[in-house]
Amino acid sequence: MALSFCGSEEGNNAYSVMQGVLNNGCFVDALNLVPHVFLLFITFPILFIGWGSQSSKVQIHHNTWLHFPGHNLRWILTFSLLFVHVCEFAEGVVSNQMMKTNHLHLFVPAFMGFVAATTSVVYYHNIETSNFPKLLLVLLNYWVLAFITKTIKLWKFVEYEVSVKQLRFCITTLLVLLYGLLMAVEVNVIRVRKYVFFSSPQKVKPPEDLQDLGVRFLQPFVNLLSKATYWWMNPLIMGAHKRPIELKKIGKLPIAMRALTNYLRLKDAYEDQRTAEDPDRSPSIWRSMYRAFGGPILLSSTFRYLADLLGFAGPLCISGIVAHLDNGSIPETNRTQSQPQERYFGVHFMSTYELLQNTSVLAVLLFLALVLQRTFLQASYYVTIETGINLRGALLAMIYNKILRLSTSNMSMGEMTLGQINNLVAIETNQLMWFLFLCPNLWAMPVQIVMGVFLLHYLLGVGAIVGALVIILLTPIQYFIATKLADTQKSSLEHSTDRLKKTSEILKGIKLLKLYAWENIFSDSVEDTRGKELTCLKTFAFYTSMSIFMNAAIPIAAVLATFVTQHIYYKTVPKPFEAFAALALFHILVTPLFLLSTVVRFAVKALVSVQKLGEFLQSDEIGDDSWRNGDLLVNLEAGKKHYGMTKAINRKQPLRYQMDNYQQPTRRLLRPTETEEAAVKVTNGFFTWGSNLSTLSDINIRIPTGQLTMIVGQVGCGKSSLLLAMLGEMQTIEGRVYWSNKNRYSVAYAAQKSWLLNATVEENITFGSPFSKQRYKAVIDACSLQPDIDLLPFGDQTEIGERGINLSGGQRQRICVGRALYQNTNIVFLDDPFSALDIHLSDHLMQEGILKFLQDDKRTVVLVTHKLQYLIHADWIIAMKEGTVLREGTLKDIQTHDVELYDHWKTLMNRQDQELEKDIQQESLTLLERKTLRRAFYSRDAKNQLDDDEEEEEEEEEEDDNMSTTTSRGAKIPWKVCWCYLSSGGCLMVFMMVSTKLLKHLVIVAIDCWLALWTSSKSSKVCINETWLAPPEMPNDWQCLQVFIALCAAGITLCLVTSLTVEFLGLSAATSLHHNLLNKIIHAPLRFFDVTPLGQILNRFSADTNIIDQHIPPTLESLTRSSLLVLSAICVISTITPIFLAALVPLAVAFYFIQKYFRVASKDLQDLDDSTQLPLLCHFSETAEGLTTIRAFRHEARFKQRMLELTDTNNTAYLFLSAANRWLEVRTDYLGAVIVLSAAGAAIWTKTCSLGLAGLGLTYALTATNYLNWVVRNLADLEVQMAAVKKVNSFLSTESENYDGSMDSAQVPENWPQDGEIKIQDLCVRYDPMLKPVLKHVNAYIKPGQKVGICGRTGSGKSSLSLAFFNMVDMFEGKIIIDGIDICKLPLQTLRSRLSIILQDPVLFSGSIRFNLDPEKMCTDDRLWEALEIAQLKNMVKALPGGLDAVVTEGGENFSVGQRQLFCLARAFVRKSSIFIMDEATASIDMATENILQKVVMTAFADRTVVTIAHRVHTILTADLVIVMKRGNILEYDTPENLLEQEDGVFASFVKADM
Repeated sequence: MALSFCGSEEGNNAYSVMQGVLNNGCFVDALNLVPHVFLLFITFPILFIGWGSQSSKVQIHHNTWLHFPGHNLRWILTFSLLFVHVCEFAEGVVSNQMMKTNHLHLFVPAFMGFVAATTSVVYYHNIETSNFPKLLLVLLNYWVLAFITKTIKLWKFVEYEVSVKQLRFCITTLLVLLYGLLMAVEVNVIRVRKYVFFSSPQKVKPPEDLQDLGVRFLQPFVNLLSKATYWWMNPLIMGAHKRPIELKKIGKLPIAMRALTNYLRLKDAYEDQRTAEDPDRSPSIWRSMYRAFGGPILLSSTFRYLADLLGFAGPLCISGIVAHLDNGSIPETNRTQSQPQERYFGVHFMSTYELLQNTSVLAVLLFLALVLQRTFLQASYYVTIETGINLRGALLAMIYNKILRLSTSNMSMGEMTLGQINNLVAIETNQLMWFLFLCPNLWAMPVQIVMGVFLLHYLLGVGAIVGALVIILLTPIQYFIATKLADTQKSSLEHSTDRLKKTSEILKGIKLLKLYAWENIFSDSVEDTRGKELTCLKTFAFYTSMSIFMNAAIPIAAVLATFVTQHIYYKTVPKPFEAFAALALFHILVTPLFLLSTVVRFAVKALVSVQKLGEFLQSDEIGDDSWRNGDLLVNLEAGKKHYGMTKAINRKQPLRYQMDNYQQPTRRLLRPTETEEAAVKVTNGFFTWGSNLSTLSDINIRIPTGQLTMIVGQVGCGKSSLLLAMLGEMQTIEGRVYWSNKNRYSVAYAAQKSWLLNATVEENITFGSPFSKQRYKAVIDACSLQPDIDLLPFGDQTEIGERGINLSGGQRQRICVGRALYQNTNIVFLDDPFSALDIHLSDHLMQEGILKFLQDDKRTVVLVTHKLQYLIHADWIIAMKEGTVLREGTLKDIQTHDVELYDHWKTLMNRQDQELEKDIQQESLTLLERKTLRRAFYSRDAKNQLDDDEEEEEEEEEEDDNMSTTTSRGAKIPWKVCWCYLSSGGCLMVFMMVSTKLLKHLVIVAIDCWLALWTSSKSSKVCINETWLAPPEMPNDWQCLQVFIALCAAGITLCLVTSLTVEFLGLSAATSLHHNLLNKIIHAPLRFFDVTPLGQILNRFSADTNIIDQHIPPTLESLTRSSLLVLSAICVISTITPIFLAALVPLAVAFYFIQKYFRVASKDLQDLDDSTQLPLLCHFSETAEGLTTIRAFRHEARFKQRMLELTDTNNTAYLFLSAANRWLEVRTDYLGAVIVLSAAGAAIWTKTCSLGLAGLGLTYALTATNYLNWVVRNLADLEVQMAAVKKVNSFLSTESENYDGSMDSAQVPENWPQDGEIKIQDLCVRYDPMLKPVLKHVNAYIKPGQKVGICGRTGSGKSSLSLAFFNMVDMFEGKIIIDGIDICKLPLQTLRSRLSIILQDPVLFSGSIRFNLDPEKMCTDDRLWEALEIAQLKNMVKALPGGLDAVVTEGGENFSVGQRQLFCLARAFVRKSSIFIMDEATASIDMATENILQKVVMTAFADRTVVTIAHRVHTILTADLVIVMKRGNILEYDTPENLLEQEDGVFASFVKADM
């Protein structure tokens, strides 16, 4: 057929212009080409020159922010223009097929228009990027020309009476409209920017965010195309392949997304609801959320509706394609003759309906609809997620602000516990964020369901309604399952908390358990709890598998119901195009119904969360003490409360937020002059903690300026309360607190209970003040912190606090006092700073810190103390009793006026002094603290190595060279770990899972293929290689139906079986992994616990076990299901149309690279999200604990700022993570659309298959593409989750202790050791084959019943010797023989269960007293009482509720340290062993208790061998034998009397030092 622009049919003079030039249709079309060609000629040179010089552009940010006016509108109009051009082109091509010869003018202008429109947008983007608006004049000219030429064409159509029925008329009208609008946009740019025709063009500044180069989250600033496809994420995601994504790489958030901005939005919406008429009304949080964030939610819902409606285009296009494949090859001649009338200008005009009968057009439409649908869907997701994150940031700021203003009584009286606050932060805000994510589903789903059912009815009639009913009726079951899952999860959480508590107790007391051979008893108790937890997990697994089963089986059931009904009702089977469109629709319907249950559950949770939040925001705050803002005398009468009222100042009035002005209050400007005699004055004060009784009554005191005031009194008489009342923390019933000028802003306060930040030691002391080296050093010396700092691994840069190194009480307290000293304030309040310090430190602190450092500075000091010996230093004394002031004045005043009180003090002081003389005891406490600290670090290095090995496996390649940019970080799927996980689930289960999965998918494919063949047998004929044949022979309908029912039943059964096998495979893997882990850890040698930090071990039992229990099975299930679905779809399509494989190769390559890049980036971003979350939660709990301190220091603003920074950091990571997910999904969705297009193309152009199979291929292509992104995301998730298995595995390779020994336990006599004779022969001991020996060739002989004392300096090997008796350390030479048996040959259980020991730190377990004394349940009650009597505890225990069954809390916290030590003594006595070892057992108890202990050992243990490791020498002066050790050798070995005679001996020197 000849090509000619205007066609060359006979009798049609196409080039004639007899009726005038414009009346020739072909000429008008040619005229339409002119603007397009003009544009291409002008823009190409400009673009090439521009691109050539692009590299010289300096302003990097232009391409993201500079948007000319009407930017988004222009992009939308251009996209619409492109779409209309595609339609015009299609219409032209199809019309051309109707003509006898080719008429190029029907489609060439459309094609050129498409090219020109594409060029226009590329050109515009480049001009915008380089900010050169004058070049836009080219586009203005183009739009004007195009508008004119198209208008001429439209005018001619109207003249020739072409009507709306003809598609070409509609297209031309649309084009005129679009060109007109684009012209208007262009003129608007000139109007606003004034770049031409105006004398002063407008200057443009980048937005505030982008002037700061730290903002890397560009989604709000990039152009529309980049927004839709997340193109701006490419550098980040590709870059992750070379080097990990770090926090600085993701930068800061744009201002509009920062927590502060959103907080102010939410706060205004919240506050606006309080009206003048009704100030007490509590504002609704829902309404505030809607006002602040309603806009974006509506936008997201709009996107969602568009996406859902476009989703229905898929099934409709499929039904169209399959229906018209039938008449795809009717010879053209018939067609042209059938519609002769539709000709104008000598060419064919067609209607829309005609165009939509063309299969190729439908295929392209299907492709475009899919691309658009996916773009809208991802946009909707992104907007909701961004809004959810903004909401969470706002809520966190709101909660934090409230925490800083909570009334102290609320916190102390337990109305608001720390746990509740942590829950609000960690759980409730997240619930609301998730609710927002799922929110658009709530109103989008009903529309989707109604549309789906309507279309089904249109296609299939009654049968479809039955199918839809099956789906809808099964939804309540889904909801029921979802609620059950939530309940089960709750109860399993309780059990796992319980199990963790037990595990951590075991790990903390592991040394004791091993020494007493109780490992198995305790590990059984953990296994018992784990059993309960597993029962819950079983239920959980069952319901999860039910949920998965429902999701997989419902579509099958629906299809079955539909076809059976169809057969019964219509006695026929639907046509292929109806059947497969219906199949696709059922798949669309299942998703919203499956999600519905989840959404409803989240909605319910959100309601509860909002209620909790509301209650919290309405709870009491501390009074608005106006002296916080001014220096006036404040009369608190205004807030006067009567005794009957329980609430404080109830915060229903508007909250005064200070978040808006972040200034630190001005720090002390001038020292008060001496003339102001009182810094603080309280007159007639009655204060309460919120109960209706006043805690402090009738307080009239003054604190003299620049002097040292001491507050003394018994425990609980209100000393601390008085300080807090002055600070405004208590509620004032009446009276006034008066602060002299400028003082109130300048208070430093050290609370009684020390409070540390999770920060370095230095940051804890400076506490936000500027660092001055000299001052800092002075403070460190005053608090004698230097020796402690020297022990820390990084000196004063070591992190301490919750997450850092745990310091002892005394060390923490000294840091807090240091903080108060360091602040440059007028007034210093110290609340009992000596309580945790020993006597030497107290004296040093008093002399150097308080008397020298503070008093030289003329600062006003208020000191609460119990140490009366310091009263002589006080300038002013306030004595308190039972909440009132007993006396106030100088010591001299009190001596003259209140002789009785003075004498009382004197006797107390004498007693304290005597204690002083006796008691170097406390000195040792500090030494002990330092010693434990040193022990904690003695094994740090080894631990760090272990840690690093774990962490650095992935990063090894990076360390090779500094050019790490070139290295590639592949995300490797840890196959080895996967196999380890599966094999721990049992090989049978793995085989079951794999085989049933494969079978299930085969059966599902079989169902659909059978359906295809059955429906095709009803269609007229089948085209194979251009020849039409009769359809394949099939059995009759009834038999077909029976086969179909059988296949569906098999499919549904297999769905059930597979979902159960996967879940239970996961369960059995979890069971065996935890069991092995617990066994390994509890039987590991003691050295393992020295080297491995407790937190790391606990993490394996908490976070990692939780991942293995609950997260891996669903991920595994989802991954296998989506992979198999995609694979089965590809196989089906390739079998039906083999040519599809050609298109598959490039798609597979693209897919491979997308997932490869995504998985690396996703893992990094996930890690960032996790690691930024912890500091945020810690900051909240830290603030809640240190409220009084923060408020006293006036540091609220600094802490708020810190909270906002932490929130923003976490939100940045989360936003990037969700943007990366969108990046992946958009790309895989577009790939999916290409797959559908290829499948449709293959079906249309090969024409070798039956219609049913063609429909089947398309349906599969459509449904499988939804699963492409799940394959990648599940892979990425599985990779992260398998890290947990890997960590657990690394512990499973730990060596256990050798429990068996060479002797059989039966060979050991029942009553061994009877005499308690010990021979130590040439003993060498080390902790680890890698380390130096700690005992070298030690020889000793201990007679039966002897009392032996071992002493020596720290690190001399005393404790190691005691461990050697229990075979706890590596005895690599020599031996210990007890009663004739070498202990190395004994089974460990036997050896350790026959000896007794008391350790230096008393360890008690939670449970009853009986359990603590005798966990093996071997002894009678009489024996237990006897033991308690010996330990002087009998009376105390008798007084407890429950006696022996009285409760012991975790760690024995409900007893004092001395009592705990006595319990340990009783425990050792219960075990009637003839050898008894005391390892520095008296280090942590007072003199009195120690005397009891000594007495007991002498009397009750008279006939037993007792080895005492002493750290106060006078405890072993009465021993029969003393061994003095030094550096692992025995230095002196004799009776104490003999050793004391050697005056220059070591023992003698020890005793002298100790006296």
